[in-house]
Amino acid sequence: MKRICTLLLAAGMLLGAATGASAIDFKAKGQWLMGFAGGETNPIYKSRDGNTVKKNTEDKFGAMQRVCLQLDAVASEALSGTVFFEIGTQNWGKADQGGALGADGTNVIKVKRAYIDWAVPDTDLKFRMGIQGVALPSVAGGSAIMDTDAAAVTASYQFNENVGLTALWARPANDNFSGFDDRYTNNHANYLDNMDLFALMVPVKLDGFEITPWVMYGMQGKNTLTDYNHVDEDRAWGSKDGNLNYSLRPYPAALNGGIGGTSKTYGSMFWAGLPFAITAWDPLNIEVDINYGYVEAMGRYDVMKNGGGLKRGSTEREGWLAKALVEYKMDWGVPGIFGWYGSGDDGNVKNGSERMPSIVPMGNFTSFLGDGNYGWAWQDFALDYAGTWGIGLQVRDMSFVEDLKHTFRVAYWGGTNSTTMVKYMGSASAWSEGYGNGTSPYLTTEDGLLEFNLVNSYQMYENFDVNLELSYVANFMDNDTWKKAGDSSFQKQDMWKAQLIFAYSF
Repeated sequence: MKRICTLLLAAGMLLGAATGASAIDFKAKGQWLMGFAGGETNPIYKSRDGNTVKKNTEDKFGAMQRVCLQLDAVASEALSGTVFFEIGTQNWGKADQGGALGADGTNVIKVKRAYIDWAVPDTDLKFRMGIQGVALPSVAGGSAIMDTDAAAVTASYQFNENVGLTALWARPANDNFSGFDDRYTNNHANYLDNMDLFALMVPVKLDGFEITPWVMYGMQGKNTLTDYNHVDEDRAWGSKDGNLNYSLRPYPAALNGGIGGTSKTYGSMFWAGLPFAITAWDPLNIEVDINYGYVEAMGRYDVMKNGGGLKRGSTEREGWLAKALVEYKMDWGVPGIFGWYGSGDDGNVKNGSERMPSIVPMGNFTSFLGDGNYGWAWQDFALDYAGTWGIGLQVRDMSFVEDLKHTFRVAYWGGTNSTTMVKYMGSASAWSEGYGNGTSPYLTTEDGLLEFNLVNSYQMYENFDVNLELSYVANFMDNDTWKKAGDSSFQKQDMWKAQLIFAYSF
């Protein structure tokens, strides 16, 4: 670790010395984050797992840090390169992250982004190639499909000041299959394990109105997800922002047993979105986002229904989601109302899941169950809103003292999944298993959550912010419903979080 830091510093000095002697302009920016947080993020207090066990065994307090550094090498407006390093997250006291005594951890420095930007001479056609941030168009509540880093090629063309076109090819997964599987007698390493995504986006900007219709087609090989998340909980080759086993398959029923083989070599995936914003009536702001997703079945699975014997389920997943936000800007803050509705499972595993699939979503209506603040410190969870509905009120950016802002939210979460699905889960622990793995908490039509957020941000200096978040979630899971899973020891609990973040950005 110390050697790597020395090399980085030396490289920076050399680059700085070379700036004046060449046509390349080197620019650096970054952020230091220091976080201290405590809370209870597990909605289950007790659940049966063979014998009755307590599920809330996680630490109640943590201290951690992260450093992000970005270097841009700019030759001209038509050509530049970018590399983005992330050091951490380092949990204080954790040896393999460099946070323990001696600070000699490994696998701490990560290359999050590395790409080049270039333009075709004498045209408005621009390309970005490499590992980059990929966020599908969205407005209200953040992306419910994909917002993460991925290896990709992006091409964009601006026809005029109002209309543009963006094309994307991304490869989220390839060459990760170990090749050892019950279906094969020999090693088939890296065989049919790629996933490729192809998207088209048409951003349209008019006076007081913006809309970006988009579509994305994807294909996954029969072995793409075979080894996913099988190495350890940190998903050695996957993204910590999401888990494709959960967000693409019919979680949670399909996780209880293995997925059978399939004669298909590749399966199709498809998404479409229609996000638009109306600002013509300023200070009124209206945002609406409509999404649809489909993932073709790639094998079937066996699942035991409590009191009903063995059932054969399909891995197909198809659903939709609509989100909206209405705000009114005032001198002292911005009050607003937001809401969403997503299709839910119908209770029949034979026809797959009716929850909208996703890649790596990043919902941000709220800041405890969502990513509406510095979720990094205590929980860094992706959220797709699939299988849920909700309505909330907020007042953001309230300011009564100079450089101090407050955001308050209250939101009620309901479920759109059939209560019959509970009988396929084996225990209530499946309720929270997917949350934090690329999907929203699994709620039936009898369940509910009531979330409160208070976020306070103080700009102490121009580049230094202090952020304090206090959040609480009242848990209204239905006891009678979840005991249908055969879990007589099930006991829920409320959740809460208090976190303090110090952020220095340059």
